[in-house]
Amino acid sequence: MTELSTNVTKLNGYLDRFRQGGIQNLIAGKSLPALSGEVFETLSPTDETVICSVARGGVADIDAAAQAAKEAFPAWRDMPALERKKILIRIAEGIEARAEEIAFCECWDTGQALRFMSKAALRGAENFRYFADQVTSARDGKNLQSPTLMNVTTRVPIGPVGVITPWNTPFMLSTWKIAPALASGCTVVHKPAEFSPLTARILAEIAHEAGLPPGVWNLVNGFGEDAGKRLTEHPAIKAIAFVGESSTGSRITKQGADTLKRMHLELGGKNPVVVFDDADLDRALDAVIFMIYSINGERCTSSSRLLVQDTIAEEFQAKLVERVNNIRVGHPLDPTTEIGPMIAQEHFDKVRSYFEIAKQDGATIAAGGERLGDSGYFVRPTLFTNANNKMRIAQEEIFGPVLTAITFNTEEEALEMANDTQYGLTGYVWTNDLTRALRFTNHLEAGMIWVNSENVRHLPTPFGGVKASGIGRDGGDWSFDFYMEQKHIGFALGQHKIPRLGA
Repeated sequence: MTELSTNVTKLNGYLDRFRQGGIQNLIAGKSLPALSGEVFETLSPTDETVICSVARGGVADIDAAAQAAKEAFPAWRDMPALERKKILIRIAEGIEARAEEIAFCECWDTGQALRFMSKAALRGAENFRYFADQVTSARDGKNLQSPTLMNVTTRVPIGPVGVITPWNTPFMLSTWKIAPALASGCTVVHKPAEFSPLTARILAEIAHEAGLPPGVWNLVNGFGEDAGKRLTEHPAIKAIAFVGESSTGSRITKQGADTLKRMHLELGGKNPVVVFDDADLDRALDAVIFMIYSINGERCTSSSRLLVQDTIAEEFQAKLVERVNNIRVGHPLDPTTEIGPMIAQEHFDKVRSYFEIAKQDGATIAAGGERLGDSGYFVRPTLFTNANNKMRIAQEEIFGPVLTAITFNTEEEALEMANDTQYGLTGYVWTNDLTRALRFTNHLEAGMIWVNSENVRHLPTPFGGVKASGIGRDGGDWSFDFYMEQKHIGFALGQHKIPRLGA
């Protein structure tokens, strides 16, 4: 028996309960069907088969979840920090115990390759452990003494929050949002993406098995136009943490405006990777390939625009073509697979539409540019060359295994092109000239920049973008700044003079 067939057998064991009972919402600690009785089906992008039915939550379900979160908030807020910490640690332990189940279900539900998703559960556990360690210091503030007052700052949890997560790496991103919310003392209503509901349900189950009180974490499946819209508008929900497309971020900001909701938006990107001719070209090549073709190219931080200096462009692109053509596309549970299928028919069609757009714009399809197989949403890893920065393939977020290569001559030209986009999430710079790296990164319009490196996340550092790539930062203390309100308290040091009116 091959490792793939063994993995498929294990997967079927994990999926049996979902196939039999479907996925329900989880509100106030209880598994519930949608109040309307409606369901939708989640499909595997690998073979387009139905995985299971899912409760289609709507306005009434969000109302019930928000009420549960509101009622649970005071007790969770006031629970001793060390008690909250113990629960978060138990959640991390539960994730680790079910890491294989989480990885296999994520692969089948999203099409992501096992070689990457096998670590997603462990990263999720790491998120809970990290923020658990910060629980006892989350409220810490400053002592700012003035001549008459001892001024103390502190932070308190903002209240019930809404978390809306995407379909590309849903498990890890759910933990990245929910762990600091719970550590802060907030309660949560979570609406996962409709394309990838499996691991959100597993995660919520783990949390309740770890002793999380009912109502602290509520899960409502559904679609953006009803469930998502109601969550962003609900008056009991004090903040929204959203990961997704920039256009959707704009829409939910408008929806939350009437209730003056705090928004954290982690949105799209068209991120440049700039390779100068003095760089370590072999390492740059590895990083360029990894940051666009791993995770099926379906990530906001992918380096989807290659800006390569003209003196090395021909040689660099020739090596790139050879490597891209060797990338293994296949079944997500095959350990040798490097790229799996696109998430769904809608996204599959969108990614493929850019093959024709590239031709119309005058670019060259140097690798890929076609569907792979007759079933499943597979596309060949694709490379566009002979492109310029004004083309749609250089300006629009394709969100697939598609790289657009553009040449530049001078540092000034590279910087102008790198910044000439509506987005500003990440940037990658390859050069061995330290002063150039300092100059370039200082003027590069991006919230996160890596020099001579791929994206290597460090949990205490700020994660987020500028321009159309988002508002706010995750990570370390920045997460607590979002989920908590800053409070100032002034204590009089003595009997300072108070003006006497009407005396």
